Amino acid sequence: MIAEIIINTIAKELNKTYDYIIPDSILKDIKIGSRVFVPFGKTKIQEGYVIEIKSESEFANKEILKIEDSILNKDNINLAKLMSKRYFCNISDCIKLMLPPGSSTKNLENRIKEKTGYMVYLKKEIEEIEFDIENQNIKSEKQKRILKFLFENQGIHILDLELITDTSRNIIKTLEKNGYLEIIEEKIERNPFINKNIITDKALILTKEQMEAYKKISVSKYNEFLIYGVTGSRKN
Repeated sequence: MIAEIIINTIAKELNKTYDYIIPDSILKDIKIGSRVFVPFGKTKIQEGYVIEIKSESEFANKEILKIEDSILNKDNINLAKLMSKRYFCNISDCIKLMLPPGSSTKNLENRIKEKTGYMVYLKKEIEEIEFDIENQNIKSEKQKRILKFLFENQGIHILDLELITDTSRNIIKTLEKNGYLEIIEEKIERNPFINKNIITDKALILTKEQMEAYKKISVSKYNEFLIYGVTGSRKN
């Protein structure tokens, strides 16, 4: 399979696609919108964006080196193409406007990294842990509190576990050392709208003045109009 790549550059002469072979190792992950690293020129490695995937090409003779991420999609790429034509700029410039802040700089060390956290899971079966509690193999009340909480709340962030159970990191680490828990570093999915109640706007009723203006415009033979009015008066 072949990917058409737009190189991330401000050079006008490079505002075109280049074909690269998709290695089998990334074939299942790559898609339109993926950001990738590709060999470019004699010695350079450049960042680029996948804008099309096709089955073959007579021009492809180099492979994609690595996928950086796939936060964009086909709609983003199509919009970037439209913006490029309308505003006479590089497609890559338009694509960069759609990337999260801090992720478009070419200095990789300065890019925003994916947020990760340490999540806590039970390592032993609940029945085995309950047996150890009943037989006094686990005597600490705080350790019992942590384990019983995890019976119903697996995969909780370690800081939240400390706060909710009123315990400490050392107690959690002791349970990990004794084989009851495991602490795994995981990517934290962040959705800024997950807890927001988004209220959908309802159709607004035109005022008397707005209705008069609308009626005059709707029967006019002209296609463009200049409407005078105070800023914020909903002329649009």
